[in-house]
Amino acid sequence: MLEKVRSALRIKTTCFNEEITDLISGAEADLGLAGVSVNKSDPLIIRAVITYCKMNFGAPEEYERLKTSYDEQKAQLKMATGYTDWENE
Repeated sequence: MLEKVRSALRIKTTCFNEEITDLISGAEADLGLAGVSVNKSDPLIIRAVITYCKMNFGAPEEYERLKTSYDEQKAQLKMATGYTDWENE
């Protein structure tokens, strides 16, 4: 996941790996709080994590657009069959 996020952020150096790893963990935790089961190989989860990281890395000029996009992705995942573990409760 780290490589995919670094690529999406257009970062070639490894000097931001710790910050990016923290952002990935934050995205996964945020999705988990919303009830989304995080499957790190699912393309929709990967896309949501990348959007979260773009939104929170540095000071993006398009923060509001990225926030809206991430919130929409999270809302769709919360409502989609197979992306939550609520049926197990």
